[in-house]
Parts: sequence; C-alpha cells; structure tokens
Amino acid sequence: MTATGTGTGPGPAAGTGIRLTAPAPGWSIAADVVVVGSGVAGLTAALRCAAAGRRTVVVTKARLDDGSTRWAQGGIAAALGDGDTPEQHLADTLVAGAGLCDEAAVRTLVTEGPDAVHRLIGTGARFDTDPGSDEIALTREGGHHRRRIAHAGGDATGAEISRALVEAVRAAGLRTIENALVLDLLTDADGRTAGVTLHVMGEGQHDGVGAVHAPAVVLATGGMGQVFSATTNPAVSTGDGVALALRAGAEVSDLEFVQFHPTVLYLGPGAEGQQPLISEAVRGEGAHLVDADGTRFMAGQHELAELAPRDIVAKAIMRRSHEQGVEHMYLDGRHFGAQMWESRFPTILAACRSHGIDPVTEPIPVAPAAHYASGGVRTDLRGRTTVPGLYACGEVACTGVHGANRLASNSLLEGLVFAERIAADITGTPSPEAAPNSTPADGPDPTPATAPDPARATAPSAPRTALPLLAPDTRTAVQRIMTAGAGVLRSAESLARAAAELDRLHREATAAAGRPGRAEPAGATATLTAPTDPKAPEPGVEAWEATNLLCVARVLVAAAQRREETRGCHWREDHPDRDDASWRRHFRITLDADRALTLHTTATADFPPTVTP
Repeated sequence: MTATGTGTGPGPAAGTGIRLTAPAPGWSIAADVVVVGSGVAGLTAALRCAAAGRRTVVVTKARLDDGSTRWAQGGIAAALGDGDTPEQHLADTLVAGAGLCDEAAVRTLVTEGPDAVHRLIGTGARFDTDPGSDEIALTREGGHHRRRIAHAGGDATGAEISRALVEAVRAAGLRTIENALVLDLLTDADGRTAGVTLHVMGEGQHDGVGAVHAPAVVLATGGMGQVFSATTNPAVSTGDGVALALRAGAEVSDLEFVQFHPTVLYLGPGAEGQQPLISEAVRGEGAHLVDADGTRFMAGQHELAELAPRDIVAKAIMRRSHEQGVEHMYLDGRHFGAQMWESRFPTILAACRSHGIDPVTEPIPVAPAAHYASGGVRTDLRGRTTVPGLYACGEVACTGVHGANRLASNSLLEGLVFAERIAADITGTPSPEAAPNSTPADGPDPTPATAPDPARATAPSAPRTALPLLAPDTRTAVQRIMTAGAGVLRSAESLARAAAELDRLHREATAAAGRPGRAEPAGATATLTAPTDPKAPEPGVEAWEATNLLCVARVLVAAAQRREETRGCHWREDHPDRDDASWRRHFRITLDADRALTLHTTATADFPPTVTP
C-alpha cells in the first residue's frame, strides 16, 4: 500500500472492490437510516432522524454507553458565558488548528454550538451550575482565552451526556443492535449506499454476520487510538469506520494529525492499552506542570503557560523529559486541597488513588499518550462523504474543524453540531424506501446522494477482493511499530522503519492467505467466505480489528512521511519548522483496488467539494 500521486488530483477513486473476509450474512433487517456508533454524534443523529419519522437503527460495537463519549472528562466548549462570543471561540480554534482549519466549518461549529448545547440540555443532560444559581458553571482548558467549558459531575461530562442520550434513545424506542462490529458498506448497482454488513458478537436478538439495508449510513464509530500502545481511547477504538470508508472508496484526510494528550497518568514504560486521562480542566483550575525538581517549565514557553494548545504542551513535556533523561513529568495540584479534588475531580482522584497515587498529597506523574484523531473520513458541512449516502460525524470524520490540532473540548461539540446537520440533510427529503437486496461497495458515484432504487440493487459489475486478514496477535505488533515510529516524535528514519515493518505484516498476511487477494466474479454473493488455507486466520472480531488497525496505520504513516514539516500535533524532528508555502494544504487519500494508496494534495488549505454537482 504505497502512496502515489501528486498535485490536486482527480475526484474520488472509482471504488476498491475490497471487502473483509467474512461469512455471508445470515440475517438482515431494513431501515431508512443506519447509524454506526453510540457516542454523542451517533445518538444525536439517530434521535433527530427518528424524530423526523425515519426508521432508524443504531449499531454499536459494545453497549450503548461504552463508546469514547463516556470517557470524556473535561467538558464541551461553547460560547455560553458573559462576554464570550462565537468569534472569540472561532479565533481560539483557528490558532490551535495551526493554519489547516476550514474556517467555514469552524464558523458553523461555534455559531451553532450554543443552541446545540441547550438542545442537549433539553434532551436531559444536566451540567454543573454555579453555586446558588442556575447558570452553567464554566471552566478553561488549553488554548481557550475564555472560560467556556461546560462540565458535568465535576469531571464526568461524557458520562452524563452519554446517560442522557442513551435514556432518550430507549425512551424513543429506537431499534438498537449492541455488541456488533460493522464490517463493510453495501451499495446498489449505481454505487450508492445501501446499508452495512456487521457481525453481532453472540448476544442480543441476532447473532453472527448479518446486514442492515438502508439508503443512508452514518458513521459515528469514534477514533483509532488503539493503533498505538498507550492511548486514552477505549479498546473498541480500532479505526473500523475509517477502514470501512477506505474500502468503500471514500476519501480520508489529515490522519497524520494525531493529538497526544499531554497529561495522561504515567503507569510505567511497559504500560499498554487504555490509560487514565488527567483532564486538561485540572490545569484549567490552576494545577502546574513541574519536573522532578519541582520547577515549572511551561512559563515563558507560551502566553498561556500550562494552558497552551495541547501540541505545545506535549512537545514541552517530551523535550524536558529528554533533557533530564526521564520518561515523565509531574502535574502538581496539591494546593487544591482535599475538598476541591473530591468535589471537582472525583473521577480523576479515584483513578489516581487506584494506582497508588494521591493527588492531594503528591504530584501526579504524567506523559503524553495518543488521544484524538483530528483527521478521518472527509466530509462537507452536511456530513456527506465522497460516497453518496454515506455520512460521517464525530471523531471518525474530518470536517475541517480541527485542522492540525484539536482545540480542547471541541470534540463533543463537533459531534453534536454535525450530527444535527446530518440528520437535517437526511430528513430534508421524503422518506426513502430501504433497499432490500444490496450488494458490496463498488465505489462512489460523483452525483448527489439520493435514495437507491430497490429494483436496481443488483451485483456490481467489477470483481471484488477478499482482504487477507491479520492474525489477532498482530494487533500488538502494529501498536508497538506505530508507537516507536509514528508517535509524538517522528522523523524520516522512524517513519520509513514503521512503513517497512507494516508492509512486512501485510505481506505475511497475504502469504498466509495463500494468494495476493482473491477476486470474486461479478454477481457473487454479497459477502465473501473465509479462505481455505489452514494457515490463514479465521474470520472473527480480533482478526477484523487487527486488519482495520493495519489499514489505518499504513495510511497514517504514508501521510506523515509525505508531510515534511512540523505543524500542530505532527512533529517531525528532521523538519522542525512549519512551512506554510509548501504544506499549508491537505492530503486526500483513497485506497485503490490493488490496495495501494493514492495521495493527492489540495492546492490550498481549503477542501474541494465532496460531491460533484
């Protein structure tokens, strides 16, 4: 999967024909809309679509409340306070995005954000209020010049938002399929979205591989933090939505911009998997970053000191650690006192104490860890991707809001605002009929999305290829390769090494499958059967996840190799300066039928339209 192509490039790829190796669907249901994911983005989109009378199905990988939203501590950013304005919020977001934000997308976010938060409150979310009043209590986080972060339960904002939305979904009687891993997109004969295949993990009404047929699919699958060894993301964040979109022929952008949260509880050099987050709100309330000698090192490095944008703080921690030959710094909040820790940050206090650290009496050891993907599946302001009928919102999407580095607490707001916009786009036309006999994705149609004609839902003309699966234990190898070669600090040498090692894993998987990728003739069944080679991994959740992780890892590394500058959360040691003349632009990346990447560079920092009129 090597990157090719330069310049602005043509439109989206004509489709890959690539599918995960999986059994044929053994069951199916029909809907108007299928939403994949149950965080703030997915559930908001689902509720809005259902309220407009669309038959809506929610598919989620674990339980409804087990996504990334639940883990969000700090809060949701919006211009809600006296003296604050959307223009000020826009300015802070553009600065954090380091020249690559789409200003129209940011303006949409900050102007529609306050009302969207109030609608969320109307759904049942309860935010903390100032003592003795009904006014929402607001705090500051990195990169914000105003107190504009609304929070709940002190440091349990995501959990409260998730609770409110899950209760609303259940009260509305939406059909949900839990414990289900989405596999691939279905399209009709014209290349328009017609649903998804998925695998239910032995629980619920359905079991095994099945299909949900629908003319609109909303990807809200969250991030891909599990591509690194240490991350704040839950175990389900394996890049499934981005990998599905690539196989369907959609464009992805900005995957090189992975935000590493600067203050994650340091649990030792061998710590892997999901790590406890120490919210930026702790610094917002006055905690200081110090080294082992107790010296503050952010003062003088940025006007906001500890509240500088996350990329700046993460780099400062790494520099100081390297200077002193250590692996972490400290976050000192001892001056808060026990009462403030217990009332304002009860979740963080409990997490630290469970690992033998008491923030009331000692500094917290912290180090950066993978936290958020600023890039993803490219969308327009209505959440439309380059595949008609396929939408994306939340962390899986690249709306252009975050640019090269997400501003703290803009993620929940982005999911909320753009989910509402997606629902409005889907429901702005008469309810379409669900396609009953869909076939695997054969690429995007460059015309505006409309409802597929069920009569035309026949097999695509192009052959399809079963993607060789990785052995489940390859997941750890991918994570270690990415952490070593494409983590906080990157260079041409480290990225080349990572690319070579990832290519080796891909070749080994192909060899184990006994073929370079098996082509199925036109008219074949909708989902491919498992390979017969006894050395090949059996299709299953762990193999599918490992395969998805390898896919997104290779895209991330290819983009990071191409971007020869330091910008936002992309830090190249061999190109330490930002280069606007050469690199103030985006990459548009698609997957080809031969599993090579095509990478085109936009002419400016603006994205072209996702849909050709």
